[in-house]
Amino acid sequence: MSGDQHSDFHAHLPIGERIPMPEDGIPFWEVFPYEGDVQIKVLEPPVLPEPPRNGEDGPEDCHACAKPDEAYLWTDEHWRLRTLAEPASLPAMLMLEPRGHHDLADLPAERAAELGGMLQRIERAVTSLGGVARVHVNRWGDGAAHLHLWLIARPEGMMQLRGTCLPLWDDVLPNVSAELWAETGRRIARAMAAEGGTAHR
Repeated sequence: MSGDQHSDFHAHLPIGERIPMPEDGIPFWEVFPYEGDVQIKVLEPPVLPEPPRNGEDGPEDCHACAKPDEAYLWTDEHWRLRTLAEPASLPAMLMLEPRGHHDLADLPAERAAELGGMLQRIERAVTSLGGVARVHVNRWGDGAAHLHLWLIARPEGMMQLRGTCLPLWDDVLPNVSAELWAETGRRIARAMAAEGGTAHR
């Protein structure tokens, strides 16, 4: 994108101003976890060029590439599945990563063809825990150049947690115990390994 195109897009943004609260939108959804006075932050000017993400220059400086298989719940020849080191408040929060150093745009065709099946396997593994209504799949990619897809479990019956605000609820609900978090990881790893690959828990 040329500099002129950047300028054309940014020209309509109220940079440096406080944006008024709209009369509808996410803060007014029943699933939004906050209430009371909420303000939209002042919009900061764009940072161009953007700072590099972790791993932008290749696998040599990539945190994901540097992790041993033992840091993951489950691995196979081409994929690795991990969870957060510290307990979260939701039943499961996982990240699926290709073993090779790729982002989505340059993921080899063979891996791209496997991705749908991998997501299905993980959903089966997570829902086998019981008490999980949905497994949401998210890909943001602003922090790291190594592709990582988030899979986040919503507890069954918790209708207020449904939809796009689920990660926000994870920030405010009490975390599960370390023992439960570890056991959940073991169960997911074993369920994944039942269809191939290696469980590391």
